[in-house]
This record gives sequence, structure tokens and C-alpha cells, in this order.
Amino acid sequence: MDGNKRQRRVTSSHWGAFEVETEGDRIIATHPFGPDPSPPAIPAILPAAVHHASRVARPSVRRAWLATRDRAGRGDGDYVTPPWDEALDIAAAEIDRIRKAHGNSAIYGGSYGWASAGRFHHAQGQVHRFLNMIGGYVASFGSYSTGCAQSIMPHVFGENFLTLTYEVQDSYATIAQHTETLVMFGGINPKNSMVSMGGITEHQTAGWFDRFAEKGMTRINIGPQRGDAPEGCDWLPCRPGSDTALMLALAHVLEAEGLADHAFLDRYTTGYDRFRPYLKGEVDGTPKSPEWAAPLTGISPEQTRTLARRMASTRTLITVAWSLQRAEHGEQPYWMSAVLAAMLGQIGLPGGGVGYGYGAIGGIGKDFKPLGGMTLPQGGNKVSDVIPVARVADMLLNPGQPYDFNGERRTYPDIRLVYWAGGNPFHHHQDLNRLHAAWTRPETIIVNEPWWTATAQRADIVFPATTPYEREDIGRSPLDDYLFHMPQLIPPVGEARDDYAIFAGLAERLGVGDAFTEGRDPAAWIAHLYAGITARGAEIGIAVPSLDALRAMNWVKLDLATDEQPKPVLRRFRADPEAAPLKTPSGKIEIFSERIDSFGYDDCPGHPVWLPPKEWPGAATTAAPLHLVSPQPGDKLHSQLEAALADVAGARPETILIHEDDAAPRGIASGDLVRVFNARGAVRARARVTGDILTGVVALPTGAWFGAPGSNMDANGNPNVLTRDVGTSRLGQGTSAHSALVEVERL
Repeated sequence: MDGNKRQRRVTSSHWGAFEVETEGDRIIATHPFGPDPSPPAIPAILPAAVHHASRVARPSVRRAWLATRDRAGRGDGDYVTPPWDEALDIAAAEIDRIRKAHGNSAIYGGSYGWASAGRFHHAQGQVHRFLNMIGGYVASFGSYSTGCAQSIMPHVFGENFLTLTYEVQDSYATIAQHTETLVMFGGINPKNSMVSMGGITEHQTAGWFDRFAEKGMTRINIGPQRGDAPEGCDWLPCRPGSDTALMLALAHVLEAEGLADHAFLDRYTTGYDRFRPYLKGEVDGTPKSPEWAAPLTGISPEQTRTLARRMASTRTLITVAWSLQRAEHGEQPYWMSAVLAAMLGQIGLPGGGVGYGYGAIGGIGKDFKPLGGMTLPQGGNKVSDVIPVARVADMLLNPGQPYDFNGERRTYPDIRLVYWAGGNPFHHHQDLNRLHAAWTRPETIIVNEPWWTATAQRADIVFPATTPYEREDIGRSPLDDYLFHMPQLIPPVGEARDDYAIFAGLAERLGVGDAFTEGRDPAAWIAHLYAGITARGAEIGIAVPSLDALRAMNWVKLDLATDEQPKPVLRRFRADPEAAPLKTPSGKIEIFSERIDSFGYDDCPGHPVWLPPKEWPGAATTAAPLHLVSPQPGDKLHSQLEAALADVAGARPETILIHEDDAAPRGIASGDLVRVFNARGAVRARARVTGDILTGVVALPTGAWFGAPGSNMDANGNPNVLTRDVGTSRLGQGTSAHSALVEVERL
């Protein structure tokens, strides 16, 4: 920063690198990063967002909570603004009271980790380090994006799902070289691949699809929206929630026509003999044939047979979007896709088999030497309680009540204090009116947040936090080959402080200041953590500049390129399954899992099955005849930067896609304001009538800020007012966001 001089510097974010232009204390513009072949449009709104009136200007304490510890009024907007020292004293005293009266198992440490791409000022690491220093907290397992898959896939492949996704799957280069047929359940959407944890610098997904097309690869998008895959892909419209039925029908064709690779099944899998009777209908009298699946999926038997035969006669890669497991019984399409790939016998072959999450974030499909990142040590958590992340409202509403999760019988803890830093649960969670009711149960809610999000508006104590542009940091994603110095571009807005400064102040008041800081200020921590990257680079022969050199350079592309190497785990397993077994109980791919079967779950038995969701097109009613899907937004990451987007003319409410055959009888035209509703609530949206979505389905993106509590209709169009807050099953307990029925009417 240099007075009022206009400057341009590169910084990094979860949606990639971009140039930031500043003048004095303000960000005035952003510009694309030169090396990015397909830069996102997201940064354009940044100047307005950073300086928006919705910034939390100073420490704020809810007046009614301060006076009477009132809980019911959360969201009333009536705050007092004490000085920093007084606000920290109030928060520290309350944390101390809760842990002494109820123990640390009464504290929930909420954080979703997307707050900043900077490695030191990573809100999740900061809040968890602080809470561990004072005795621990109730943590969460998994993510809203992949929580269900993180539970089921280790049973099938024996690998942590994130390892399976990032380290085992083929790169796009391998796919381009070897794959002949790409079958995409849920599509591969370049819009979603614009973001990635820690950032993706060169956005290449769309470019790879151009290469696939030039090669003549058959690319089939299976799902309710044509736009879920790049232009030029064949679209096979499939009803939401029915993917497992289609996979079973494809498997039935392979078995019935002698196309299944039984030699592969015998050597590399276990349990096909338990699954085949179900597939053939010997168990329930219902063969899972294309004729059986057609009324469920909307896909004709002829189309299913043609696709199955092509998959069996070509090098085929099945890909499964993360969205499929964010639905009731979301375990089933993930498990069944592995079974279908095993029946084709191509798992472990370059460009064949099955892959998960391509296009979900930008880092999936890249291939380079792993360097690792910078991680702030969080210390040990003395509290053993962990809940599935999507069960937050259940936990708050049902303290002391039992629940099942992945073979264990657990009990929800009695949470008295929630500390949230980094994330907006009133964006991620389902049935937001239910979450609002659950939010009144804890005695105290504390939030670190730059903006007055719906979560901040429902907190008792709100500390204004800096954005990544108001502090120094290092940008480094383990899924990227760039390294960034993220300079402080402007002074903190208002009275904002870094999360580190906030937690250091609380730690000092609670007697653990030295343990939390270890005598380091942020600059010293950045230097300490950065030394780990340079040391790792030296170990693997990668030249990493010194921190001072990186500061001067601003950014560097590291030489992490590697010759196209086969992904090791499944290749080694295919080459010699006895010498390189999987980490499953059998050492093989588990088509039937004895362990899952022993859990006795009727909503997730011992092999993949078709289980219709309670809300999907097959259960549509006159009151709620349309299936709602809620994809990721294209104009931001989750709900970040939303405050400024809401100010843009025509940008709010969110746009809902509806098929012309569904719009016409309702008198709806493109541009009309509509009411989208069901028994859980109602939202306002702006219609876009199209032929690129399946009839009976509507699509409303996530990301709009949830409005005022108790209102009859959310004016901004947040679809999670309408979604169901139920677990995917007792095994996964993930989110069921995509299992929801609604009606739409013209306003």
C-alpha cells in the first residue's frame, strides 16, 4: 500500500488468480490473470463486495442477549457496539462460563473452511486451533459436498473418498488419450470447475472438452439439465433421483446379453453372486431390466440397451457428479456406479472404469507432482464427539438423543455454545426455517464474519473479520501448480481484525495466549509455515523461491509437471490384486459388503439397490408436482460476495429454470417473478423458460442470502428454504438437498 497511488497486484482466491487494482484505501477494479486460459467472471463484483454497506463495521453484541441471555430473538438486528476490549472480555467470559459449567463437549466449533484461500488466515484452522487450546470442541465429519460419499466409498474401494478423488483417478490428459466413451451421470459442468479448494489458476475443463470433441470421443450427459455438460455433448434426459435405476438397467443388459466381464468380477471383486439374484429379479420378482427402469428414469428401453452395448464395446469411463450423493439414498448411485464399472471390467485401465467429481471443482483431473500446502497446526482435540456435518440442526434440536451413523449408534451432544468462523450455514444447510428454529436452542452463538450474513444476523456476538485483501498471506492449493504471495492490498475495512488477532485476544483472556501464538505474529507464522513448503520442494527436487523472493515476484508457476504416469492404486491392483490388495476387508472391490450388511440398515443394505426417495418425480403430487434441483451458482462461490450481487439490477432474486411445457399452463414467461413453494416454505425467483431442462423439473441455484426469520416468502430465492433436512441414510447421514418437490406460480 502506498498512499493514494494506483497499484495493481495479483492475488489468489478459491476461484483462481486475478489482478486487483487499488487506489488509496479502496479496491477499484479487478482484471484477469494473464496465464489463465478461461478466467472466471466472479472477481468483477469484488470491489463492490469488499466495500459494501453490509460489512460488519465493529464488534457487535445482541442487546437482548446481553441483558437477559435471550435466544428467541436471534435475527432481530438490535445490537450494541462495545469497544474491542470489552467485546473480547464478554466473549471470553461466556466461553469460560460454558466450558466450566458444561464442559468442552458443550461447544460446537462450526467452520466450513471456504473463507479464504490464504493458508495462514484459513478460518477453519484458526477457530479449531483456538478451541483445542482451551480444551476442545465437538467437531464435524465430512462436507455438504461429499459427506455421503465419504462414508460409503471406503467400504467399496477401501480408500478415503478424497484420496480416491484426488490421487487415484485419471487425469484429463489420460482421458483424452484413452477414453472412447465418456458417460457422465450428473454431467461435468465447467461452471463448477471454476472454483477449487485453495484455488485453481489455469481453468482448463472447457478446453479439455474441446480436445475430446476433436478426438471424436462420445460424450453422454445423463441428467435433468442439458447445461450440466459442455455444448456438443449428447444429452440423455434422466429424472432426478433415478440414476441408480438406470445403472441397474444397464447392468441387467450386460448380464442378460453376456457382456459382463465375469473374469474381472471373479478375480477383482467380491459379492457379485449376492448381487446378481437381485439384479435378475430372483429376490423380489422384479428383474431390473430396461423395461422396469423406463417409467422411473424417462429413458426408453432401446436407449438403455444401445448405451449398455456401446459401453461394453469401447473404452468407457463412467463419471459421477458430487450432486448425485446429495440426495436421499445418495449412497446407492455411488456404489452402483462402481459395480457397473466392475461389470465392464475396465477398472484400472487408463481412461476406463469409474471416476467421481470431475467438474465439481477445478483441481480434479490435473496431474502433477504433489507438493502439499501450508497448514496451521491445530493441536489435539480432547473432545471425542463428532457429528456428520449435515446433521447440525438435528444435533441442536435433539440433545441427548440417539442416532445411527456408519455402523455406530451415537448420541447427539448437548450444545450450549456455537463458535462459527468461516462459512455460512444458512447457505449450506437444508430446510432453513427448521435451522432457524434449531439456532434458538444454544445459549450463545459467536461468529467471526466480514459481512452481515444470515448467520451473523443470528449470532449473539459478532466480531468483524478482515477479508483476504486486508491482510498478507500465501496462496497455495495442493491441487494447483502455482504459488502466490497474497499481499495486503488495502487497510482493514472499519474496525475489522484478522481471525488470528481475534483468537489471540480471546486466548490471552482465557490463559492460553502463549500456547495459541507460540510467540509469533502473523508475519512470523507465515515465514514458519512457508519454510515447510521450501523444505518439501527440496526433498522432491522442486525449486521453490524464498519467501522474500516470492514477495518480490508476487507469484510463480512451480515445475510440478510430470510425465503421464499411471495412477498407482488401481493400476497396481489390476496388475496383481494379491500383491496390491485394496484396503477393504476382502482386499477387493466390494459389490456386496458383509460389514454394511451387518449394520442392518434397511435404507442402505449390503449391496446397491433401487430405493425411491420420498420426494422425487415418481412421488409428485398436485400440491408439489415439480422436482427441485439446486445446483451451485455460477456468479460466486457458495454465498460469498452475495451482498454486492444482490445490488446489481436484475441479479436478484435468483433465476429458476422451468421447461416450457411446465411454464405454459402456469402462465409463466421468461422474466416473470414467480413464487416457488412447498409445505416447508416459499421463495421468490425470476423465471427463465427453456427447453434445456427436463419436464417436471425446475432448477434454482444456491447462494442467495436467507432473509428475515418468520417471513412468508424468502425474497432473494434461497432454495434451501424448500429442501429437506434428512440424512441420505443411516450409513452416510449426508445432505438430501436434491430430493425435494415444489410448485411454482406466477406472482
